[in-house]
Amino acid sequence: AWRDVLAKSPRAEPALQRELARIGEPVAAAVGRPDLDWEFVVFDSPEINAFVLPGGKVGFYRGLLEFAADRAQVAAVMGHEAGHVLARHAAERMSQQALADIGTQVAGAVLAEEFGAHAREITAALGMGVTYGVILPYSRRQEFEADRLGVRLAAQAGFDPRGAETFWRRMIARSQGGELAFLSTHPAGPERLQRLQAEITALPA
Repeated sequence: AWRDVLAKSPRAEPALQRELARIGEPVAAAVGRPDLDWEFVVFDSPEINAFVLPGGKVGFYRGLLEFAADRAQVAAVMGHEAGHVLARHAAERMSQQALADIGTQVAGAVLAEEFGAHAREITAALGMGVTYGVILPYSRRQEFEADRLGVRLAAQAGFDPRGAETFWRRMIARSQGGELAFLSTHPAGPERLQRLQAEITALPA
């Protein structure tokens, strides 16, 4: 997947690549996984976003680096992405999806005996219920865990952990409350901010 992204997505200028590496390398060191082959790439897109793939492949979009006001804010996002790797969230999501698919298939077979021609519609509705009732809320819990780990990783890497709070305050102001938390894989802004503040306060002085 990483090779595919690299092949299809243009990279930003070398100066931005070096800047991201200067922030990403100490955060990756704080993760304590020398077995991972970390790589940090800035893609030339105005989108304000970042992602991570298993194995420490981190992608930032130029728009996010331009939006972040300082290194502490970039480190907050980097710590969050590294937190996903540390907590093995990709593997958890794959296991969760596999179980949901198996459960829906078994339920469909049982429903076919009782409801006949209407079994397909009922099974489809059940699949939607699994998605919105289990998978997406679980993903929000992953996001909160990555935030918690990210604050600590950024601090261990030598960056001001308050950058996470500042970054999300700016993101909330930008979104103007338009996010529907229930249908989103990311937590709603105000709740996320409250949890981040608690994590920052709990860090040792």
